[in-house]
Amino acid sequence: MIFTEQLAAAQRKNDSLLCVGLDPDPARFPAVLREHPDAIYAFCTAIVDATADCVCAFKPQIAYFAAQRAEAALEKLVAYIHAQHPGIPVILDAKRGDIGATARQYAVEAFDRYQADAVTVNPYMGFDSIEPYLSGWPEKGVILLCRTSNPGGSDLQFLEVRREGERLFERVARLAADVWNKNGQLALVVGATFPAEIACVRKLVGNMPLLTPGIGAQGGDVEATVKAGQTAEGGGLILNASRAILYAGNGADYAQSARAAAETIRVEINRYRKR
Repeated sequence: MIFTEQLAAAQRKNDSLLCVGLDPDPARFPAVLREHPDAIYAFCTAIVDATADCVCAFKPQIAYFAAQRAEAALEKLVAYIHAQHPGIPVILDAKRGDIGATARQYAVEAFDRYQADAVTVNPYMGFDSIEPYLSGWPEKGVILLCRTSNPGGSDLQFLEVRREGERLFERVARLAADVWNKNGQLALVVGATFPAEIACVRKLVGNMPLLTPGIGAQGGDVEATVKAGQTAEGGGLILNASRAILYAGNGADYAQSARAAAETIRVEINRYRKR
């Protein structure tokens, strides 16, 4: 199944636009895992099992695994999600940004090694930084940084380009919705901390999925985000929360605490969706 269809099916099945970001930080793990020989894998799979029926996607952040020399745990984790919770897409948050043969190797890493269903990519080297992901894996999702949630994103993304009145992030959105979207599997990252820009991007891209980080610990407003970014059918968003769910509890019942937090966020999101 192609990424966009898989995502839409998971959103319908679980009645959810919530994505759980898997950013494992061993320093924040509960005491019960501190002597575990494979703590990162154990922590993440427990979170996955506890929240799988509340989400539309999981998003492991590759840096949290690589920094701990835990790439093997990431490979096992993605395989586990596919085997135990089939139909829920895995988005590898890598934010790769290169061209040509190097970009192709990053695509091999994401799609062949880790078996991700989608990957985040930095498009600010132009279409050359996107094309290698599209040419070999037409069914996979490629999610482009557009209007990121960090304040410093405005340093560049708000700059006007030669097309009068168009800001750089708007140019990226327009290209992604048109000439770059060769396989129909592109999506965009637009931060929940900027609902006005979410609404702007939505107008430019139609029903294209928007991966929207920033709710939860980063303080993005759920109501404003959903109302700004949802499609006419009440979909189109992948609302990511990481720390607010992963570290909702620090006892032996950490997975149950994560589930409670995920369900609370899912219910809040759904409160503002069109039905």
